[in-house]
Amino acid sequence: MPDPTQNPNVTPELEQHAAPEAAAEAAPESSADVMPSLEETLRQAELKAAEHYDAWLRAKAEGENIRRRAQEDIAKATKFAAEKFASAMVPVKDSLEAALAVENQTVEKLREGVELTLKQLVSAFEGAGLAEENPLGQKFDPNKHQAISAIEAEGEPNTVINVLQKGYLLHERVVRPALVVVSKAKAQ
Repeated sequence: MPDPTQNPNVTPELEQHAAPEAAAEAAPESSADVMPSLEETLRQAELKAAEHYDAWLRAKAEGENIRRRAQEDIAKATKFAAEKFASAMVPVKDSLEAALAVENQTVEKLREGVELTLKQLVSAFEGAGLAEENPLGQKFDPNKHQAISAIEAEGEPNTVINVLQKGYLLHERVVRPALVVVSKAKAQ
């Protein structure tokens, strides 16, 4: 009895040619199970792109927040930079006001009070990093000193021989140059 599933018009030679074609048709179906469709690949790529975009937006926002916080910190530091120095100066002012409030002072008591107040002031300056520049006997430094005049004197030329006004440095930076008189070589 002939097999109903077989085509009676197909010869064994045609079956051999048809077998690879049938296998090729079956192969895409089995590989379709393994390999995702183009739509699925596109959907996955779009999801991945959305994740990357979201991560980029978050990183950008974080960078902007860091920059904004840094600007706020700089503004606060600038605004309150003198707070420590101001706190150190308040007792100096209090001492001066107390000295003025006393009615019958002797010169000695007034002098003692002024000396104590000066010590408070020097302590406040040191705490703030403000240093006194008294260059008497030093070589003239145009970065730290301002020469008012030059006079003929014994010794090496360009040496500070008189300090008219002390200079001040804030952490090695000149706040006020010292006003000085320097020596120059004697004319011969």
